[in-house]
Amino acid sequence: MEQTRPSFETTVAVDHVAELNRLDLDDLCDATDAAIVDGNGFGWLEPQPRDQMQRYWKGVLLVPERQLWVGRLDGTVAASAQLQRPPRHNEAQGHSPQLTTHFVAPWARGHGLAAMLLEAVEDYCRGEGFSHLRLDVRETQTRAIEVYEASGFKRWGTLPSYARVDNKLITGYFYVKTL
Repeated sequence: MEQTRPSFETTVAVDHVAELNRLDLDDLCDATDAAIVDGNGFGWLEPQPRDQMQRYWKGVLLVPERQLWVGRLDGTVAASAQLQRPPRHNEAQGHSPQLTTHFVAPWARGHGLAAMLLEAVEDYCRGEGFSHLRLDVRETQTRAIEVYEASGFKRWGTLPSYARVDNKLITGYFYVKTL
């Protein structure tokens, strides 16, 4: 008698969220901690106390100029991307929001979540009438740089003193994409 193994398909999804339930908030904090430990945090160098991390993500959802997307692997929040709109009073730069906190937890990489999040943010920007999307990244985040450049982002600037990690200055790269 021939036996078959069950087939387990991994599901990936991206959601534009306006609120986070308790489980999603916990998953997002866990994913953030994992990314920080892996050296791909978005400013933090060490995981933060859980209550502080929860306040940060809850606060993101309260700011009208910010939009949040989460990436899910098999239903678990494993990634994020945030869009920061230009200030309302800045008409001259009102065409170009900033992508920030774009990361995928190490255990969820390799499933296309980074590119899916980027595509979702870009689609939203086009729908809102934005013509360009900006971002910045540490030179050490080589995989993120590969994703951005493969998606059509062009490096327009470099800042040698962008970040300090382990008491060493790290260069930062600035990118823009015409939508």
